[in-house]
Amino acid sequence: MNQPKKKFSFKKLKEKINIKNIISNIKEKRLENKKVLRHGSYSIGVMAIVIAIVVVLNLVIQELPSSFREIDLSSEKLYTIGDQTKELLDDLDKDVDLYYIAQDGTESTDIQRLLERYEERSEHIKVEQKDPAVYPTFTQQYTSDSVSNNSIIVVCGDKSRVVNYSDMYETSINYQTYTQETTAFDGEGQLTSAINYVISDDMPVLYTLEGHNEASMGTAMTETIQKANIEIQSLNLLTQDSVPEDASCLFIFAPSTDLSEDEANKIIEYLENGGKALIISNYTDEEMPNFESVLENYGVRPVDGIVMEGDTAHYISQNPYYLLPNIESNDVTSGLSSQSRYVLMPLAQGIETLDNIRDSLDIQSILTTSDSAYSKTDLENMQTMEKESSDIDGPFDLGVSITEDVGDDAQTQIVYFASSSIFDDTIDSYVSGTNYELLSSSLSWLCQSEEDNTNTISIPSKSLDTSMLTISAADVNFWSIFVTAVIPVCILLIGFGIWMKRRKQ
Repeated sequence: MNQPKKKFSFKKLKEKINIKNIISNIKEKRLENKKVLRHGSYSIGVMAIVIAIVVVLNLVIQELPSSFREIDLSSEKLYTIGDQTKELLDDLDKDVDLYYIAQDGTESTDIQRLLERYEERSEHIKVEQKDPAVYPTFTQQYTSDSVSNNSIIVVCGDKSRVVNYSDMYETSINYQTYTQETTAFDGEGQLTSAINYVISDDMPVLYTLEGHNEASMGTAMTETIQKANIEIQSLNLLTQDSVPEDASCLFIFAPSTDLSEDEANKIIEYLENGGKALIISNYTDEEMPNFESVLENYGVRPVDGIVMEGDTAHYISQNPYYLLPNIESNDVTSGLSSQSRYVLMPLAQGIETLDNIRDSLDIQSILTTSDSAYSKTDLENMQTMEKESSDIDGPFDLGVSITEDVGDDAQTQIVYFASSSIFDDTIDSYVSGTNYELLSSSLSWLCQSEEDNTNTISIPSKSLDTSMLTISAADVNFWSIFVTAVIPVCILLIGFGIWMKRRKQ
């Protein structure tokens, strides 16, 4: 039997499907998609802006000088130019060309960075690389010698100087491995010296007195003087009528026999006319009245004996005659770098200032001892290095500068040190070159002349090796006690405290 068909009900279907909900869901999804799209577009826009800022910032940074873009983290500041170089470059009024002789692809990073610093510092410096493979005859217009790769030719007008690659690196033999090792970088010292040479009208001349068994100059000492663009000439006043007129400075380097009276008079005459002198003396048993007459004419003389230090902070190891003097502040020492901490001066005599001196003389201390210093006089019969009643009480000057105005804008200038060991190559190595910095500073003060447009600059090399550490006897004692006593006691106390705490628990 057929059942009657049910009628279709749109109302019931509408209730089941709920069209409004579907439409609402569709609208919500559209809104969500719009939000996602909006946020996505915003993120892409932000990323594009950030990338653009980074690109622009990178382009700006690339245009900055390398001294701002790169930080020199090397301990010796290998890629940073010093104050003397900065002063020279800032005062440049002549154009200087630096031709970097290097094949493409074989350039030295050290030298390239150094050249960048020079070019950025002064508009008068122009750096240009010349590939010897492309310009094989370029160097021949400046020198007949072969020029090695990574060398520099410094040119100003008609003057030029070649700074060879080998001169910019100091080497030594390692006797454990029997190999040659690079120990120091002297790029700034050699390059600044060459620039100073080509822009100067004349080179100072240093006349060294001979004929009295003077001390000999070591290799490092000679190189220090030559790097300051000072020409060294010998002088024998027994055969010369006077100190030559072109003398910028007279060097008397620790004579072991006395001068003649005639020689002493010639030296005094030279000084009284505005001469300059670097004078070094040594302790000797021999009487030297003529040599001392030169010093006494300028208000000073050596104290008898050898100076010993009673203050452990002023000598090294257990040697109270290996002095670490105070470095006084004056025109001579102003040329020392801020890193110069110690000057080492073995076997020195004290310097006494005479009571009755001319009012026109100005004597200033360069190096001084502590108040505890004393001078041992009876060295042949010395039984102890401790202070005895016969010893001369300090403190003492160990180095002095002397000036005297002599009219017509002329001025006598003298630097006097009472030990030749201060300028010994080995002794200088103990204090990482500070002694020869003092030598350079002294000669710069003595030889500088505005009239002749001469100015000496000598910058020490920068060590690539482990520098020798100079420690005073006082520091040795302190650290010995600290390491062997203080630290172990602290460890024991901490351990005992921990043990007591655990025991109570």
